[in-house]
Amino acid sequence: MIARFHRVPMLGGLLLAMAGCHAAPVCRDAGACGGCLDFPCHLDVDLAEGELLAEDSDLAGPHSVDDYVTAALERNPKIQAKRMAFEAARQRVPQAGSLEDPMIDVMGFPFFPRVPQTASGRKTADVALTQTFPLGGKRCFKARQALAEAEAAEAEIAAAELEIVEQVQRAYYDLYYVEKAVEITGESRKLATQITELVLNRLKLPGGSQQDLLRVELEVYDLDGELLRLKKEEQAAQARLARLLHVSPDTPVRALGELPAEPLPDDLTVLYEQGVASRPELHAQLAAISRERFGLELACAQYVPDVTLGAAWGGMTTHKAMAPTADGIDDVALLFQANLPVYTCRLDAGVREAEARIAAAARQYDELRDTTQEEIKALFEQAASQYDLLRLFREQIIPKAEQTLEVSIADFPSGKVDFLQLLDNWRQLLRYRLAEHKLHAELRQTVAALERLVGGPLPIGAKPPVP
Repeated sequence: MIARFHRVPMLGGLLLAMAGCHAAPVCRDAGACGGCLDFPCHLDVDLAEGELLAEDSDLAGPHSVDDYVTAALERNPKIQAKRMAFEAARQRVPQAGSLEDPMIDVMGFPFFPRVPQTASGRKTADVALTQTFPLGGKRCFKARQALAEAEAAEAEIAAAELEIVEQVQRAYYDLYYVEKAVEITGESRKLATQITELVLNRLKLPGGSQQDLLRVELEVYDLDGELLRLKKEEQAAQARLARLLHVSPDTPVRALGELPAEPLPDDLTVLYEQGVASRPELHAQLAAISRERFGLELACAQYVPDVTLGAAWGGMTTHKAMAPTADGIDDVALLFQANLPVYTCRLDAGVREAEARIAAAARQYDELRDTTQEEIKALFEQAASQYDLLRLFREQIIPKAEQTLEVSIADFPSGKVDFLQLLDNWRQLLRYRLAEHKLHAELRQTVAALERLVGGPLPIGAKPPVP
């Protein structure tokens, strides 16, 4: 993702060459635009109007998040739209740096005798060809403005890609959690069935209560209802992920049962530096500043007049000429024309406007940079907190809850543990296991948001990877 911006100088030189613009303020003649396009004039756009998205068997079943990210980068319509918007912006560069079309004036005199007569004879036609040449590097500055806009459009492609990558990862980890919730709830239901058998055996002994049996049966029914709800939520999560992949929402996309380990960053300063250097939105804002600077150059160049050069030919004839000395020799004329930039109040206001635009764009960059660092700090601390809490769940809380439930199940038949305590321990373990996987999914989503802010993969930190 970061390498995208390394291509900008090469792209800029190519496009400016296409526009006839060079490093010097005054440009050479750009010439005709023909041949500068590297794709057909008419792009065939396949509009699947009224058609429904089809299922994709290649994406069905368990896949890694990287597989789905790759598919989304290839298929997602938002990214494709940004790519074509960049292509459109790129093709504006040669247009902005090109000369305006030359003008040709043709005038004939077919209504005799209402025709001009001179000592040289009767005039038959006038033909004039003129071309305006902007001076002061105006074409070059316009081309560079268009190039800056193309660079901003290219940065928007990278921003859209990072946004879609984050959205895919968020949807994927939501799906992962729901699938885990279905699995854990199903296992808990089996455990509730075992507790039911314990309660039935306890009923045969003195002190057994029919109420305990009814309560545990209600718990099983509640789990059945929760499983139905989770199944619907799982289908909704699959539809969200399928939308990002640009496939039918009926495609049975699934997450892996176990996620691969992922390292976490531990150096906030490195994240700040990477975010400021690589975030595409900041590159787009830098391109906007560059565009406004060339706008200032263009405003200053308005003090330089534009020149129009031309040549004219007048056809003469002795036929039906009134002058006895008519020789019928054709007229030839040269034209020189220039505007006079004398209304300096207007020109000065244009310069001040351009200066204000530069200052505004620079302050917008500062605001975005500061916001980037603030969000990086917040996400970094959030990820660190989630990481530590996840370790606490896995290393301390859940093992203790499992041990507590095992002891309760072992002591329940002998009456050392009452039914309510056994039920509470069972419920507590279910909550902890669901909370663990929910926290794991949220940690992965926080890392995904952090990657979008810093413009790419996170630097490997010293913390142990997230299992």
